[in-house]
Amino acid sequence: MSLPNNSIVTEFVLVGLPIQIDFMKITFLCFLIIYLINLTANFCTMAIIIIDLPLHTPMYFFLWNLAFLDICYSSVVVPKMLIGLLSQKQMISFYGCMLQVQFFHFLGSTEVILFSVMSYDRFVAIAHPLRYTTIMSPNACLCLALCSWVIGFFHALIHTIMTAKLPFCGPNDIKHFFCDVKPMLILACADTSLNLKLITRITGTLTTTTLVLTILSYIFISKYLFKIKTSQGRRRALSTCSAHLCVVSLQYGTAVFTYARPSTKDSLDQDRMAAILFTVITPALNPIIYTLRNKDMKKALKKLFLRKCSFLKKVFYLLLKLKKTCLVSP
Repeated sequence: MSLPNNSIVTEFVLVGLPIQIDFMKITFLCFLIIYLINLTANFCTMAIIIIDLPLHTPMYFFLWNLAFLDICYSSVVVPKMLIGLLSQKQMISFYGCMLQVQFFHFLGSTEVILFSVMSYDRFVAIAHPLRYTTIMSPNACLCLALCSWVIGFFHALIHTIMTAKLPFCGPNDIKHFFCDVKPMLILACADTSLNLKLITRITGTLTTTTLVLTILSYIFISKYLFKIKTSQGRRRALSTCSAHLCVVSLQYGTAVFTYARPSTKDSLDQDRMAAILFTVITPALNPIIYTLRNKDMKKALKKLFLRKCSFLKKVFYLLLKLKKTCLVSP
């Protein structure tokens, strides 16, 4: 992607978060701990789903994709933000900024599409339990996941290309802790009305469509829940749905708050605070919500823990036996 000929800005300054210098190190430590929890929890979720054979179902296939997305999504933003908290201002090249815009919107839009796919999966599981494995076949699951990734990539590519074509003549201070389209448009030396329309119409349409599909899935799910005769079966269905609804509410709430409003100085300051929620906190909460509210995940986690404890116990007794042998031998 070539830099426009009339652009004189070759790098940007990420202003970062509006935090007092005295609280920078504390904020850095808090976000670092949350980021490490995100990586650990999501990697554990992915590992458990791969290792435990009973979890090789469509629901956990999509959950594996979500865990992988959360790791990548957070890693696009958080490491650079952590460096910025220590140095107060962080430099980023024009090309690095465009890459960050691309991957941030690519992974974010893929995630909201995946939420709709996961809600459809729950609908099929509850409404058509006998035909579930036929409808959600491995090929169908792979196709749905692949479509989510492809649509997300091309949605992000539109914004990246349109932003990269704009001339940036200075100043080059991005009032954010990462490169995003809205704060970058304020720095452009040209008419950005088309770019703003693209954000409103394309991103707005994608977000609204996926949200409506998710809501419709749960409306139909609620209809079939009343048909489940046993209270245990109803609670089991509700437990998986409620976990998904918690995650969806967090993600869509912040996305709508950030991208459905016009850009002003005050709104950009609010966007920075909202971005902390969906780039730092939500990716760390997702695996915890799914694990704590999911019996199958808790069972698999307990099984893995007991297996590891048993292995360590055998190693301990083996070392103890070797020690006794060494002491007895002349």
